[in-house]
Amino acid sequence: MSTIPMAPAAGDDTLLNAMWLDYIPIVIYFSFVIGVGFIMKHKAKNSDDFLTGGRSIPAWVTGIAFVSANLGAIEIMGMSANGAQYGMPTFHYFWVGAVPAMLFLGIVMMPFYYGSKVRSVPEFMYKRYGQTAHLINSLSFALAQLLIAGINLFLLGKIINWLLGWPLWVALVVAAVIVFTYIALGGLSAAIYNEVLQFFVIIAALLPLTLIGLHRVGGWSSLKDQITSMAMDAGTDPGAQLNSWPGTELSGFNSPVLSVIGIVFGLGFVLSFGYWTTNFVEVQRAMASDSISAAQKTPIIGTFVKMLVPFIVIIPGMISGVLVTEVVNAKSTGAAFEYNDAILLLMRDVLPNGLLGVAITGLLASFMAGMAANISAFNTVFTVDLYERYLKPNESDKKYLQIGRNSTFAASVIAIFTALIASQYENLMDYLQQLFSMFNAPLFATFIIGMFWKKATAAGGWTGLAAGTLGALTINLLQWTGVMNLPGQGGAFVAAGVAFVVDVVVTVLVSLRTPAKTSAELRGFVYSETPKEYRTDPHLHELPLLRRPVPLAIIAGIAVITLNVIFH
Repeated sequence: MSTIPMAPAAGDDTLLNAMWLDYIPIVIYFSFVIGVGFIMKHKAKNSDDFLTGGRSIPAWVTGIAFVSANLGAIEIMGMSANGAQYGMPTFHYFWVGAVPAMLFLGIVMMPFYYGSKVRSVPEFMYKRYGQTAHLINSLSFALAQLLIAGINLFLLGKIINWLLGWPLWVALVVAAVIVFTYIALGGLSAAIYNEVLQFFVIIAALLPLTLIGLHRVGGWSSLKDQITSMAMDAGTDPGAQLNSWPGTELSGFNSPVLSVIGIVFGLGFVLSFGYWTTNFVEVQRAMASDSISAAQKTPIIGTFVKMLVPFIVIIPGMISGVLVTEVVNAKSTGAAFEYNDAILLLMRDVLPNGLLGVAITGLLASFMAGMAANISAFNTVFTVDLYERYLKPNESDKKYLQIGRNSTFAASVIAIFTALIASQYENLMDYLQQLFSMFNAPLFATFIIGMFWKKATAAGGWTGLAAGTLGALTINLLQWTGVMNLPGQGGAFVAAGVAFVVDVVVTVLVSLRTPAKTSAELRGFVYSETPKEYRTDPHLHELPLLRRPVPLAIIAGIAVITLNVIFH
């Protein structure tokens, strides 16, 4: 655990010596994101357009936004921290822990989400399982988004604090105000189009960091040689960092067999499928598409981008382990170190002024994209699933539009306080995986049973969801109190596995003793009860072969298998 980093006092050196030249891309970027909000304002004149984007956005836009929404503080800082600390096993978060689930979402689940015309994932839960399961899902999702938005906001504020010297509280407030402004103006459409802009800014910022860093260490082969030499000097196994399997340091299991099982089942199945197939932050982007096939292609297009992200995020973390003095010392001595700072320290050591400003802008863009995605998902769930469903049904559309904007403001303010929770973690991926084990893993179990087993009942759905969540919470409490002590993300992998198994068992047992819905009620929500034409785009045959979801998914699947073989 760590304390909140103190803001540099007046006159103290900041982490990076940014010059006036470095502020130019930052000012231009902030002007653009606010401008997008004003441009998209005319598309947010009613609550549906504000909260869902009017289902009118092309697949290539939603596909990039799908990845960009996830390319926030956790992806940049957390994955580079894992790269510095664990090395190549971190690739599993992308090629095992993301791509397969994204393909499954596109091919199997998006036709149900899109075809049912729900406005949120919890609303799908309402129509499949009923009110109690819906309420549990809505409340847990809303809480999760506020906590995760706090992670993005904390790192956004920390970047401004450390790199530009602004006091941390000022940085938090300024960042929250900017995100609130463009979402409040243009709603989901503004968030999505800004995410596309932010994606290209992030690439422009991080690609030079990778290329210059590799040049400094003498290339990829030299980087591996230096990691090997340093590990042997420290008395550790270099293979743990340079071989993605079995990934024992990442999983926290000493046994290679248990480590592989933990990564494949805990990360690759439960946590990954739980996150990508039920997390409304990402699903919301696909649901804003203009057709079923576009909704399916959104996560599939995203996989091609997702496969390449490790090269601009994890590799810089590994480079910091041989170039940055603070990281080298921490790895060689085992001393406590905040690995979240690895990419910042690498920027300090390898980037000249001018490029430094671009890199700072890229980090700001990534954190704002992540926070905006959390807040736009929160305002939809709060307005549609809590306010409209339980508090004030049958209000005017104007009222719901106002509630959407008010909840955006409230989430921006609350995120300032949840940012302080995030500040207590040395490696934010530990914190994030704990959240996913409690909020996403049990939800995935409930969803997948309900989608493929028509006998799953309303009572089974909510009891299984509650039991799975409590199961994950119990494991995390044991980990937090020291009763269990699995290093890395092993505790979260175990918690996710327990949540999934408990949820499945309870859902099945309760469903067998309670009445199920009729076939007519399950149409559009259960695979066997939904006709193929209901979940197929009627214009699919008009598309060229390589613009259809299934062929694209096959190409993506071959590509990710190839990457896993090359970087095993």
